[in-house]
Amino acid sequence: MTALERKRGATSVQTSLFRALYHQGFARVAACTLPVSLADPATNMQRTLDAAEASARDGCSLCVFPELGISGYAIDDLRQQEALLNAVDGALTTLAEATAELLPVLVVGAPLRHGNALYNCAVVLHRGTILGVVPKAVLPNYREFYEARHFTPGAAIRGQTIRIGGVSTPFGTDLLFEATDLPGFCLGVEICEDMWVPVPPGTLAALAGATILANPSASDITVGKAETRTLLCQSQSARCVAAYIYAAAGEGESTTDVAWDGQISIFENGNLLAESERFPTGTQTITADIDLTLLRQERLRMGSFTANASAMAAYAPDWRRISFQLDAPMTDLGLRRPLPRFPFVPNDPAKLAQDCFEAFTIQVTALKQRLRASGAKTMVIGISGGLDSTQALLVAVRAADELGWPRSAVLGYTMPGFGTTAKTLASAQSLMAALGTGNEVLDIRPAASLMLKEINHPFAQGEAVHDITFENVQAGLRTDFLFRLANMHNGLVIGTGDLSELALGWCTYGVGDQMAHYNVNAGLPKTLIQHLIRWAIASGHFSADVTPLLSTILATEISPELVPPGEDGSGQSTEDIIGPYALHDFTLFYVLRYGFTPSRIAFMAEHAWQTLDAGQWPPGFLQQDRKAYDLPTIKHWLHVFLRRFFATSQFKRSAMPNGPKIMAGGSLSPRGDWRAPSDGNARVWLSELEQNVP
Repeated sequence: MTALERKRGATSVQTSLFRALYHQGFARVAACTLPVSLADPATNMQRTLDAAEASARDGCSLCVFPELGISGYAIDDLRQQEALLNAVDGALTTLAEATAELLPVLVVGAPLRHGNALYNCAVVLHRGTILGVVPKAVLPNYREFYEARHFTPGAAIRGQTIRIGGVSTPFGTDLLFEATDLPGFCLGVEICEDMWVPVPPGTLAALAGATILANPSASDITVGKAETRTLLCQSQSARCVAAYIYAAAGEGESTTDVAWDGQISIFENGNLLAESERFPTGTQTITADIDLTLLRQERLRMGSFTANASAMAAYAPDWRRISFQLDAPMTDLGLRRPLPRFPFVPNDPAKLAQDCFEAFTIQVTALKQRLRASGAKTMVIGISGGLDSTQALLVAVRAADELGWPRSAVLGYTMPGFGTTAKTLASAQSLMAALGTGNEVLDIRPAASLMLKEINHPFAQGEAVHDITFENVQAGLRTDFLFRLANMHNGLVIGTGDLSELALGWCTYGVGDQMAHYNVNAGLPKTLIQHLIRWAIASGHFSADVTPLLSTILATEISPELVPPGEDGSGQSTEDIIGPYALHDFTLFYVLRYGFTPSRIAFMAEHAWQTLDAGQWPPGFLQQDRKAYDLPTIKHWLHVFLRRFFATSQFKRSAMPNGPKIMAGGSLSPRGDWRAPSDGNARVWLSELEQNVP
């Protein structure tokens, strides 16, 4: 084999691993509901096996079936019949043998004898072995439920074994099931009613390390009950920082006095990943790829999670950890989970409207408090005709309204420089006029020319040198003027720079747009601001004549406008220089909130951005603005982000002014979410990117 062939082979392996969801720390899981044949374990076993084989072909590592699915739930006193219980035992033995070559761990429900008692159990099987049996801890015996007539509560069962098919297997509520070859795959089980009590057993399992909670359930259906189940599952997954897989009984269960809907759903850390149509006919399976790395990282950051585990240690069992080897496929299986292109921007219109309302109100409320506390009488703000200063101006105007100040107390200044276009200048002036704020034009070009002359810059000698000094002379003068105007008018300078610019260091340090008395936009990512402005249009806070001006600003290309237009009339484009904010905000969210590796972010970004039709676009996102990005493009701009974020920009963030945190994704304040050395470097992140992204 030649060196070239070896290199190509290594690249092929790298590409295959890169696109393997299990390699990237995800796990595909399934919840199944299927027609039950009452008191017929052999038939139910075969249907379970058929569904398990289908899930195996789909690459699933875990498949959860309904409560007492091997016997049927609604069989009343038949549960205690010796013939039935013998048949259940045989069916489980056969199922174990039949799954010897199957990938997924199975969680199936069955009534099992132990000592002189009968238990409602979840049986956990994998590759020909019954790994363990978890009894139902809490039995419902109220309203339509009579489980205590047949079963014994399992809450006190710990450290025991049970025999199935003549073979002893661990038995108790103290069992956790851990994959040795998939970090973070730790399974805990609670059964139906266990979830409905104030302290579910799954909570203690999660505190002990279970990242996945399985709930095989029967749960008959009444009007409104499905919503309550969903609420409980979602709450349990959020509180436990875990994935929660719920599978309820459906078709075939007896309807003598109750009915069944076969509800199945998968949650992760409070978010719904997948759910089924209810009242199915035939077998129904849902799958989702849960993010084990996300769960581990979230728990790592949430110090109270570990503290709570310590506080609850006295009430927890001495856990038995059942280890097994999953042998998941390291191939490209795709990715099945909601993966938004814009993690800061919800796709759901109602959720987006709610987020915009809250973000805008947070900004306004925070600014009002700062104005009251400072004793300031005016707000001083530079208006460029771009997105950021427009959003800050809208916030300032609304704050003035709510404080009972005249809008003239918002002192707006537009400060044209060498690259300012007639369009943005007109937009800035028109917007201030329509809003009724102060509206002044302060031309910075004479002062900038003098400064360039005094420092002997080539531009002052007539040369077309538009370097960083040329740009920052203008940026610095603008902020310098604003601060002195604030001194004159007993005001506060309202900052306009956003979260994305702080992440990239795309701001002029000190006497520049990095500085303000209070920055209302410091917690806002660039990709959300356009939606906030659209929401402001619809909010009714501002008059109708403001709407077309805001629409014009929304359609304006993002630019610092510090360099004169070229001979073809084209001006500076921020995204041509530093890259697409869509990709940068995607990276920022997962770096800031979860600390993901660059290769993992690239893997997720490829799935989110590789085609125009990959998932939903946020409401109001124009067709002509929609773009797709291939992996080489993603990798290129990810390199830019990592270098700027980790190596060159922290000193600006370490000295950033006050401003409110707005998004759950995080902030970059050194007094809040993000603290890092100003003299750090990006070597580890850049190396990981180069080594692991093909």
